[in-house]
Order: sequence, then structure tokens, then C-alpha cells
Amino acid sequence: MDGAEFTRRVLKAERKLYRIAYSILWNDQDCCDAAQETMAKAWQYKDKLYSEAYFDTWLVRILINECRKLLMKRSGDVSELDEDIPAPARDRERDIDLADALMKLPEKYRLPTLLHYLEGYSLKEIARILRIPESKVKSRLHQARGKLRDLLGGEDYEA
Repeated sequence: MDGAEFTRRVLKAERKLYRIAYSILWNDQDCCDAAQETMAKAWQYKDKLYSEAYFDTWLVRILINECRKLLMKRSGDVSELDEDIPAPARDRERDIDLADALMKLPEKYRLPTLLHYLEGYSLKEIARILRIPESKVKSRLHQARGKLRDLLGGEDYEA
């Protein structure tokens, strides 16, 4: 992969990387740091990528590792959500409720949910990214849906 193709693909994934990093770190500056480190490491090790078809999956895996390193450095100090991030223009109240509920989920449920429903990754891709069996991804998604249903008020909450 040449420099131009690498840059094109990283720029295409930029928003996705930020959303994933924010779901883990909850801090804009840390997200930027994680994304920058991710891009530097991806460039440094681009020759180790077995297949360019897995570029996005590989990039997300690097990002998650970088986010976890930052969390370890922070030693559990989780910042408040940044109020400056606007909600999508749809039904803002429901979107805010859903975003709040999603952020209340433990990371092991939040990440697969974000990757599957917001980023469109398949169960197999998520299993590869998180390095867990596909059956565990399915289980975590099922449990996350139940937890979200409870957080959003049960069956009464309309999707």
C-alpha cells in the first residue's frame, strides 16, 4: 500500500475511529491522542498487514489497544462527557437517551454494540477486532440489548 492509498483509507475511517475512541475514553483530547498514535503505528507497521481487505479491522484493533493504554495511564480517572458534541439532527431527545444509555454500558458490551450497530461490522469482524470468539460477540450483543432495554424503560421505549 502506497502513501496516497494509506492516507485515503485513514481519512475515510477518521470519523469512525473518533466515535470508537470516544466510546472508550470519553475525552476529546485523549481521542485525538489515541487516533494520532493509531495512525503512526499503522503507518509504521503497514507492511505487516496480511491483506488490505482487513485494513479497517486492523486499524480499529490498533485504536482499541491505544485507547486501553491511555486508560491504563489514566488509572481509572474517567472524565465527564463533553457537552459540546452535538447529537444527530433526528429525534434529539431519543438519541440523547440512547447515547446516555450506551455510555452507561460496561465497555465489554458497549464496544461490540457500537461496532455492530453504528459502524456496521459483522459478528466475525468484531470477533477478530476484539479477539474473542464469535459466540461471545453474539452473547454480548444480546446482553447489551437487554441492558439497553432496561435503561431505556423496557418495552415501552419505541425504537
